Amino acid sequence: MSEITIRTLGTDEWETYREVRLNALEESPEAFAASATQEKNYDEDFWRARVERSRRLVAEDGESIVGVVSVGDRSTDENRVGELFGLWVTPRLRGQGVAWKLVQAGVDQAQQEAYKFLLYWVGTDNGRAVAFASSFGFRPTDSRRPMKGASEETQDEDEMAMVYPLGDDPAAVPSSVLDQRHS
Repeated sequence: MSEITIRTLGTDEWETYREVRLNALEESPEAFAASATQEKNYDEDFWRARVERSRRLVAEDGESIVGVVSVGDRSTDENRVGELFGLWVTPRLRGQGVAWKLVQAGVDQAQQEAYKFLLYWVGTDNGRAVAFASSFGFRPTDSRRPMKGASEETQDEDEMAMVYPLGDDPAAVPSSVLDQRHS
């Protein structure tokens, strides 16, 4: 493994995002609410809009993209809230710090955009993801929701909001922050 670098995709790099997103959906279908079959049919306008809607950060190992995470805006009238979502790392590099670098880049991006909190919804039955997010500094909350886009196999599963405070008062997490839905 060479040095892993993280960069934000430009809005003109929709094809790069499409490729890594479809790779993630094909390799780890259980980790996402969407399916590769569904998303393969989306047109260029859809992918361009998706790249413009949220920051898409990719991990690169030389010329190869080996991971991705997104940072979106879930702000309310009262609070600037970012959301971390779509985290994926290629299997051969899992457990080697790539996810940590992606999440750190997501936190840095959220801080640059003056968010006060960063949300990360994690499946309550995904112990590995909960442990990872906790070790990074995300705090579990009591806020739960049904798994978005749940299949018959996962229809009874919930996601839990985990929060990473970015502002001056890390103890204050308003309930309006946790009432957000993602897309």
